[in-house]
Amino acid sequence: MPLSAPAPRQLLHGRTVQCWGYQREDGLWDIEGRLVDTKTYVFPNEDRGGAIQPGEPLHDMWIRLTVDNQFRIHDIEARTDGSPFELCPTITGRYRELIGVRIGPGWSLKLRELFAGAAGCTHMTELLGPVATTMFQTLYGKRYDEDDAKTPEDRPPPPVLNTCHALVSDSPVVKKRWPRAYTGPDGSSDTKNRPLLDDCLT
Repeated sequence: MPLSAPAPRQLLHGRTVQCWGYQREDGLWDIEGRLVDTKTYVFPNEDRGGAIQPGEPLHDMWIRLTVDNQFRIHDIEARTDGSPFELCPTITGRYRELIGVRIGPGWSLKLRELFAGAAGCTHMTELLGPVATTMFQTLYGKRYDEDDAKTPEDRPPPPVLNTCHALVSDSPVVKKRWPRAYTGPDGSSDTKNRPLLDDCLT
């Protein structure tokens, strides 16, 4: 168990968020996400036949972004397979307004601008957060695999430099893997002011 033993308790609600990143044969990338909410007890729901059963998804929502190497969205598909109200799925088509948007600085602001309140689905919009970070992991991960074939001195600075404790530019990890980007006692390059990944999504 990754956490310490808990106090006696009863499980009531579970949320699962899964994301996948795919490299397409046409040079684009598909990033998919799914959000599922379930309860452990029966509760009434008029739009779903009178009740939702334990383990039956209260929310079951999917989204797929198709992006290019510059993180620009070429296509988007959103689908609601499970929701508390029959009206919920009718909003999914609105998410196609993201076509042409680039994921980067101002991403979170753009989501609020387009889908805040009645203009969107809270859960679908929420899912776009981990989908965006999965996109970065997918595209940058592929780049890392290619860079691993190079000697450390030939590797360019990683795009995620200074985004976490291990990847701060004066860490031993950066010194070993990306010496050109290292800014510790025997480094000379200045990368301290690179924007954080969180800043790019804000």
